[in-house]
Amino acid sequence: MSGEGLAILGSTGTIGANTLSVVSRHPDRYRVVALAARSSVETMEAQCREHRPEFAVLADETAAADLRGRLAGTATAVLSGASALEEVVALPQVRHVLAGIVGAAGLLPTLVAARAGKRVLLANKESLVMSGRLFMDAIREGGAELIPIDSEHNAVFQCLPARSPRAGVRRLLLTASGGPFRDRSPRDLESVTPEAACAHPNWEMGPKISVDSATMMNKALEVIEACWLFETVPDRVEVVVHPQSTVHSMVEYEDGSILAQLGTPDMRTPIAHALAWPERIDSGVPGLDFSVPLRLDFEPPDFGWAPCLRLGYEAARAGGTLPAVLNAANEVVVAAFLDRRAKFSAIPRVVEETLSRSVQREADNLDTILDEDAAAREIATALVG
Repeated sequence: MSGEGLAILGSTGTIGANTLSVVSRHPDRYRVVALAARSSVETMEAQCREHRPEFAVLADETAAADLRGRLAGTATAVLSGASALEEVVALPQVRHVLAGIVGAAGLLPTLVAARAGKRVLLANKESLVMSGRLFMDAIREGGAELIPIDSEHNAVFQCLPARSPRAGVRRLLLTASGGPFRDRSPRDLESVTPEAACAHPNWEMGPKISVDSATMMNKALEVIEACWLFETVPDRVEVVVHPQSTVHSMVEYEDGSILAQLGTPDMRTPIAHALAWPERIDSGVPGLDFSVPLRLDFEPPDFGWAPCLRLGYEAARAGGTLPAVLNAANEVVVAAFLDRRAKFSAIPRVVEETLSRSVQREADNLDTILDEDAAAREIATALVG
């Protein structure tokens, strides 16, 4: 079979679906070798019948057994479990690994892809938040390529010079829409529902990431991720609220120049860029319409309104295992909010209290990181309860 082999981790989510949309436009250039998800049997079946991967992996064994029956007689082998996920990303026929599994669950297979020397298209920001140094070491030691998929980091990547990415850079400017509650008072947020929190004004995203956008925790995680991706420090990464989501991020240089990447808010653009880099391919995304007035507003974030962003900067400056603690506590309380077991306003409180009860340790090995992740989840679960 011709084409560059691709494994998509999190294929049934928004990032995975957008990746398949881009790949479908270039059938001679890319071929889907493996699709992986947690338990979405019907969506995975439809994807397998359309894209005919060699392997489909579901984390849930019961769901995998169901899918295996549905795909009987096809050329797709159905696997299950974390070990199967790690096996498919290391296959020799796989060149690109789209790391789109949300949360800490995506860490181990993404590390395996890095060590196997793949081109890692990183949408799973938690891999760097939890294990930044270990992950970057795995990229270097494995001879892998790392290209960010998050629209903000991909925009920064595009604005940096290819030959010497850090030469003359004064600061990185990550834009944030501010989410759906930017103009609401903190008191009004007590009654926010999951449906309201997931109704992002500009982007189509999954529920967890949508809630993170509403609390600005996504920017907190992105600040930490940017420090590792671009070898900088938190004080050189600035968040700027930009409600239109037209400018996806900027880089300011020592001479006062600022380079910005603009475009329609659509994840297919950074996905296509990362797949084809250093070339450019059609993503299916329409260009900006300059025949009508284009408004670009910018303002500083309100740390009082968005305490999760403040907590992110604090964890980034402290380093060690505290970014992993931040992420773990957030995952627990956001899941509780989506299940209607916690209020929206509880999210920053639970995260801050979990951080205050955790001991900072050096994040110098995977066992330590996973231990602190588990401990933080226990603390946050008790606080939610």
